[in-house]
Amino acid sequence: MSQTPDSAVRTYIEQHRATFLDDLAAWLRIPSVSAQPDHAPDVRSSADWLATKLQETGFPTVEVWQTPGAPAVFAEWPSGDPEAPTLLVYGHHDVQPAAREDGWDSDPFEPVVRANRLYARGAADDKGQVFFHTLGVRAHLAATGRTAPAVNLKLLVEGEEESGSPHFRALVEERAERLAADAVIVSDTGMWSEDTPTVCTGMRGLAECEIRLYGPDQDIHSGSFGGAVPNPATAAARLVAALHDEHARVAVPGFYDGVVELTDRERELFAELPFDEERWLSTAKSRATHGEAGHTTLERIWARPTAEVNGIGGGYQGPGSKTIIPSSAMVKLSFRLVAGQDPDHVEKAVRAWAAEQVPAGIRCEIDFGSATRPCLTPLDHPALQSVARAMGRAFEGPVRFTREGGSGPAADLQEVLGAPVLFLGISVPSDGWHAPNEKVELDLLLKGVETSAYLWGDLAENWRPTP
Repeated sequence: MSQTPDSAVRTYIEQHRATFLDDLAAWLRIPSVSAQPDHAPDVRSSADWLATKLQETGFPTVEVWQTPGAPAVFAEWPSGDPEAPTLLVYGHHDVQPAAREDGWDSDPFEPVVRANRLYARGAADDKGQVFFHTLGVRAHLAATGRTAPAVNLKLLVEGEEESGSPHFRALVEERAERLAADAVIVSDTGMWSEDTPTVCTGMRGLAECEIRLYGPDQDIHSGSFGGAVPNPATAAARLVAALHDEHARVAVPGFYDGVVELTDRERELFAELPFDEERWLSTAKSRATHGEAGHTTLERIWARPTAEVNGIGGGYQGPGSKTIIPSSAMVKLSFRLVAGQDPDHVEKAVRAWAAEQVPAGIRCEIDFGSATRPCLTPLDHPALQSVARAMGRAFEGPVRFTREGGSGPAADLQEVLGAPVLFLGISVPSDGWHAPNEKVELDLLLKGVETSAYLWGDLAENWRPTP
């Protein structure tokens, strides 16, 4: 275990708590809404503000990287140890739109503390979770007497995550040499709950498509032609009906090729979490669970691939009836992918499957969007164990493991840099990401600072990556 004195870290954090929170509040006042063109200058101001603060923190190299959209911030602080691992911390400085009339109890860009909670847009997602690393690295240095971190530390804080990261992969590819790392720490995530600190080990990928089916050259009379020519709306319904088998498994041949199955240990760890299915159903605004047979709800949303119908349409949609055979119909599908699945292979499999389902006389067109690859770090990876130990020291208790059912740009970092992705976040579900009255629990935010302070020494002591 790293020898960083816990008491020294906590004392340093407490001594600098007020200044840290004042600085964070100043950053939160910048309305860096990447999705709204009017706020483009604010997003730039946010990047410049962070760059200045990272220089004040001690990073000898700090740069604002331009993209065709919003700027990203890069910082680097070498350890001086040629054998030390290199860690890249990822986060984002842009935020979701917010306005008082959306239901906020206070101005979303004027931070306010109520009941030991800091309310502001970006407090949790993601400025607060990026910023805790600045005080964390200073606490690490103060407690150990070092003049540089125990690891080679890099930061990449993008400015377009809330707009879908349209230029992120190209930026990573262009700057891959500067961003090279042995592992990536993603601080744009959360924990199970305030009482159950957790580390996420993986994130699902995503592939999306729209299938358009064309029949007659125009809508035609269902009495004159019905039953004698193929109906594209019927073909769309049959396509959707064929997507899953009777066990709710995806019925596309080859879809499960390469899937990394859950280990018995992972299933045990999922089962240890205090999961309340009724409460989860209430959050999902649903009345019953459903999914692939043989798997629990958590396994289905974290570790199993899925196919979902996001939209279906065709024919007359107005009031009353219109007795036609429509000329066209459409289906929108999305596929969540897990470790071992290749989005290109999935696309080919879906195209072949759809062609088999469509009857003669129906023309089928399929468009796939850009895909996101899944990422997964094995439980026994040394860097993951360091994250868990550091968090366990900060929270003074056991740390459990989760996965993330959604998708994000972390997979681009894993794929381009060839480095495992680890998740370090302290946000909890009640923080209200993207919602009115977004907040961060101040006690948890400072636990994030403390975890960061312990992490760099633990990694340096327990992990020497193989060249």
